[in-house]
Amino acid sequence: METLQTSIEYLKGVGPNRAQLLREELGLRTFQDLLHFFPNRYIDRSQFYTIASLPKATAEVQIKGQILSLKMVPQKRGKRLVAIFSDGQSTMEMVWFRGHKWIQNQLKTNHPYIAFGRLSWYGQKPSIAHPELTPENEAENQHIQGLHPVYPSTEKLVNKGVGQRIMKQTVAQLLQLTRTHFTETLSEGLIQKLQLMPRSEALHQVHFPSNTHQLANAQRRLKFEELFYIQLQLIQKNRLQKQKIKGYPFESVGPLFHDYYTNFLPFQLTGAQQRVVKEIRNDLGSGRQMNRLLQGDVGAGKTMVGLLSMLIAIDNHYQACMMAPTEILAQQHYQSLKEALNNMPLSVALLTGSVKGKERTAILEGLQNGEVHILIGTHALIEDKVQFKNLGLAIIDEQHRFGVAQRAKLWQKNTLPPHVLVMTATPIPRTLAMSVYGDLDISIIDELPPGRKPIKTVVRSDAQRLQVFKFIKDQIGLGRQIYVVYPLIQESEKMDYKDLMDGHESMARYFPLPNYQISIVHGQMKPADKAYEMERFVQGKTHIMVATTVIEVGVNVPNASVMVIESAERFGLSQLHQLRGRVGRGADQSFCILMRGNKSSEDSRTRLNTMARTNDGFEIAEVDLKMRGPGDLMGTQQSGVLQLKIADVMKDQEILKTARHLARTLLEEDPQLQKPEHRTIRQTYAKITTHKNIWNYIS
Repeated sequence: METLQTSIEYLKGVGPNRAQLLREELGLRTFQDLLHFFPNRYIDRSQFYTIASLPKATAEVQIKGQILSLKMVPQKRGKRLVAIFSDGQSTMEMVWFRGHKWIQNQLKTNHPYIAFGRLSWYGQKPSIAHPELTPENEAENQHIQGLHPVYPSTEKLVNKGVGQRIMKQTVAQLLQLTRTHFTETLSEGLIQKLQLMPRSEALHQVHFPSNTHQLANAQRRLKFEELFYIQLQLIQKNRLQKQKIKGYPFESVGPLFHDYYTNFLPFQLTGAQQRVVKEIRNDLGSGRQMNRLLQGDVGAGKTMVGLLSMLIAIDNHYQACMMAPTEILAQQHYQSLKEALNNMPLSVALLTGSVKGKERTAILEGLQNGEVHILIGTHALIEDKVQFKNLGLAIIDEQHRFGVAQRAKLWQKNTLPPHVLVMTATPIPRTLAMSVYGDLDISIIDELPPGRKPIKTVVRSDAQRLQVFKFIKDQIGLGRQIYVVYPLIQESEKMDYKDLMDGHESMARYFPLPNYQISIVHGQMKPADKAYEMERFVQGKTHIMVATTVIEVGVNVPNASVMVIESAERFGLSQLHQLRGRVGRGADQSFCILMRGNKSSEDSRTRLNTMARTNDGFEIAEVDLKMRGPGDLMGTQQSGVLQLKIADVMKDQEILKTARHLARTLLEEDPQLQKPEHRTIRQTYAKITTHKNIWNYIS
């Protein structure tokens, strides 16, 4: 008796060798895997051409006719098999470059066939290489007409003779064999409410659709199911985390917080900042562990929200830490927090790989005896030797740069896990946040501090360089400072270095000493030299900073009001947005000039035009997601949950929203899924969470 966990080698025509090939190339092991190996497109085979009416472009075509003759033709390497195919009016060639002997034995002359394949033209003569030929009398059984699935494949599979035809036959046979094994995975209530197709029919229609309408219904059903169970898992994880994972109860908002808020706050909080601080205060006082994602554009004031959260922790006699992905960013946070807390009786320490010897020992001792209240650092914070007296709040900046295992190490430093606030300046589109961070509570700072003017962004070509230089001169005349950034692509470091040096030279010619001072910063410099050049720029001793992307994060110079990005087409959208955020930090009007090369692709033009059109990080992130896909955008650590079989978080936003809403409603009404009408969902959910794979549950 076969089940859906049976190995595909037991399917007729597969066998051990082909099964191994399918496992290696496509990861297909069981009946289950093959059923959920969905086509990536479809070909409409309802139309037949005559040879005389074939389109003049390359296209997939279907013709009825007979083979008049077959012959082997020698060529430079080996030989090819050529068939003359006639539709009764005209003739054309069908050609095979491999498998001649087997094909020649299979085919009969003067016998009616349906030929299907990709058309090519050689002069005025049409030809099809490796056509699919089906005897006309077998066409009915082999689902020849209508919409045809095209499955993902590899060169190795095609070379080993496992083409589309074999895949279709194998799936058709599997559907026939397993029809009775399909169990429904959604409740009757959901199916009726959304008017969804039954699961068994959806699986059949998605592989062999009767028509486009049925195909759309089948895809909608399977996409909803996939997204619904992912959302159910994420929401349930969040609920259980809140119920089970106890957190330190920060019962009071005490004197340090009130003193700072009343007397030392450098500016009034925006409405968005106030709202977010309130959300965090509620979490911290709930007695459950906080797990909150704080999103906000560059310069929106996330660090201030982080600082106020730390003061609540310290008021409740706990320590706080902030983990940043790079030394430069850790130092930046350290400087700004130390400055902000200058008048407060608090000890702030910095721990990075560079801190050594006595200084390091003193910090580690201060952490253990509670003298250090706030620790800022890189992943050096998670080393085993770093032990806190009582860590109550961990703030993680730019989380996607830290692996899951690295973050987990922080939690092991306490009896209870600390509260966690994840901050990111990379705005994450709502659809992606719902999927990737669906188990975190999300706060968004969606307004900039008052007095900040939107940055004006323009795209300029090399031909306009002298105008750009004149504009820079005028800005320096007004007392402003300028960034000029060059791309850094690891594989071509020599080329990047040359670009940077050439750029520096041409700047030095146009902005000569002693009237103009230029700093230069790049990856091949010693850290001390880099820090010296940065410091000169921060203090206003140099007018222009020529740099590679080392300044992407961690530089805050309010007087710098112009960002020139060279070869802007070589940067990704989120990187361009991060770089632009380095200016616009003071009250003056700021500018971002995107210098593009003469050759630019359609994609790069879209990126640059998007930057010129909007300053909204969320809109930019949506465009980025459309262009790059979720896996690329999040990096591998976060994209595991998005390895979707049929749904697409960009194209299926409406289905995703519906799935999340219904999953949340269901768990609010019936947290344990105990009601009789939810039995199917409960059973399916139990199987998913056992197998950890959304499609591994139907047995």
